[in-house]
Amino acid sequence: MTRRNTPPSPGRRIPWPESRSRPVATPLMPSVVYAAESPDALDAQYEGRLAGWTYAREGHPNAAQLAGMIDALEGLGGPGRLGGVMTGSGMAAVSAAMLGLVQAGDHVVGADQLYGRSLRLLAEDLPRLGIATTLADATDADAIEAALRPQTRAILIEVVSNPTIRVADLEGIAALARERGVALVIDNTFTTPRGFRAGAVADVVVHSVTKLLAGHSDATLGWVAARDAETAGRIATAVQTWGMTPAPFDCWLAERGMHTFALRYDRAEATAARLADALARMEGVGRVLYPGRADHPDRARAGRLLQGRWGNMVAFELAGAAAPGAGRAAANALVRAMPGLPFAPTLGDVGTTLSHPATSSHRGLSAEGRAALGISEGVFRVSVGLEEPDALIAEFEAGVAAARAALS
Repeated sequence: MTRRNTPPSPGRRIPWPESRSRPVATPLMPSVVYAAESPDALDAQYEGRLAGWTYAREGHPNAAQLAGMIDALEGLGGPGRLGGVMTGSGMAAVSAAMLGLVQAGDHVVGADQLYGRSLRLLAEDLPRLGIATTLADATDADAIEAALRPQTRAILIEVVSNPTIRVADLEGIAALARERGVALVIDNTFTTPRGFRAGAVADVVVHSVTKLLAGHSDATLGWVAARDAETAGRIATAVQTWGMTPAPFDCWLAERGMHTFALRYDRAEATAARLADALARMEGVGRVLYPGRADHPDRARAGRLLQGRWGNMVAFELAGAAAPGAGRAAANALVRAMPGLPFAPTLGDVGTTLSHPATSSHRGLSAEGRAALGISEGVFRVSVGLEEPDALIAEFEAGVAAARAALS
């Protein structure tokens, strides 16, 4: 009797094709669930005796692949090391760090110059959960020490601050954290591991992978790692419970970006140094902040910490634009005269982007609060990309000239 070939019934899964060779490019694995061979095998996976995946909210191959690459950059990966976990955004990584470290009744000290949403987390959201917070000047370890309380469990800082490019007194703060038994959390997004390996100093390291690491403004991701196993476990649990796990596609896109990260960083850094010097020579620019310049207020500290890796971030202030009422007109004129550069609240893209902190990252602060941080209507933050340097400088010459005309 001849047996007819019958197609599988609708919905039936066909086994994955076997191959003795392996793909060169990382496959995208969008599956939400993974089938185990038996209840015993599933137990072994959950107990860590077998490797495997169960449900994407608890982790998936594309997230693990990308996390391993960032672990290696921060010096936290490899045999016997904990490594980090991926999250759905940089703020998810910051939030997971806090959830893993503190609880109601605890106290957190944060730098007074952080990414705007980090400032909001500290000023509004953590207090709502019964966690007290204090902001202090991270360029002065004595100011951080004065803010500590017996209930302080964590200090959150950026090595180079957003958006005013100030450099933290990291040596003093790290020594203080060790002495007091307080966890030091470093958001290393601006500097990246190529500029500074925060994993060698911090108890917890955070990255907004959305920015320089991924590099193409098409994936929203974060990464967080803790040196202590107990803290790492609490952070991983928070990521899973609070639904912070990223999508496989974003991880896959970011992994592609990671392969060119070092080349992109080096090119952008070299151009940023040229742009900073050019801006400082332009009539109409009042001040320029770039760690590699001799006139940067934290230049000596930057030299010790960054060791010549000054980064791709530049901030500048238009001359005369700090006066009440004058700055907005100048800011509008500058942006409109530079249509070739995206005016967008982001950083780390392959193309240069221009940001105005007063109307983007720090718009939640009062005018007085921004002024205390040195953020006037005339302050701009530049994330330098991969353009030809002379063409980029010409764009800024046109923008600054237009701003100067608006102030005259």
